[in-house]
Amino acid sequence: DTDVLWLRNPFTILSNNQTLDLQISTTWFSHNSSSETHHINTGFYFIRSNERTISLFETWYDMRKNATGMKEQDVLENLIKDGVLGKLGIGTKFLDTLYFSGFCEDSRDVERVATVHANCCKSIRAKVTDLKKVLMAWKWFKREKNVGVSSLGNRITDFQWPIHTSCINSGVMHGTKI
Repeated sequence: DTDVLWLRNPFTILSNNQTLDLQISTTWFSHNSSSETHHINTGFYFIRSNERTISLFETWYDMRKNATGMKEQDVLENLIKDGVLGKLGIGTKFLDTLYFSGFCEDSRDVERVATVHANCCKSIRAKVTDLKKVLMAWKWFKREKNVGVSSLGNRITDFQWPIHTSCINSGVMHGTKI
């Protein structure tokens, strides 16, 4: 997606397990990377090209044609809930928001987060505004980390993500599935 900010190289965090065909970000993480009950987030995913994943994409794109009014992410989520991953034998890892966060669930650790997705946000203008705030906070963190203590005397461990005010005010309540 174009509404994802890459703070670190996300590929170093992905599993090298060759049985995993799909590694996909989540809106909220339930502490079980294999549970198909996650709300997926197509802001970031890594997929191995093979017969199984090609079949998944063909099914997904065919279903999209018949899903008037649904976003492609919702179509894929419905397919997953209907068991398509198991039927196709697709090994899947649902990615922790600790590393692959979004506006629905901020990363719990600025030292580990790789991507930030502007999900749970209705308008592009709000996404851009709040992503800029995240980028400013990230730059502050990187600058202050080199010093060890912020110019205000706070330890860097006091870092907090900015509140996604523009997205909250865009008509979508924080925590709503988008």
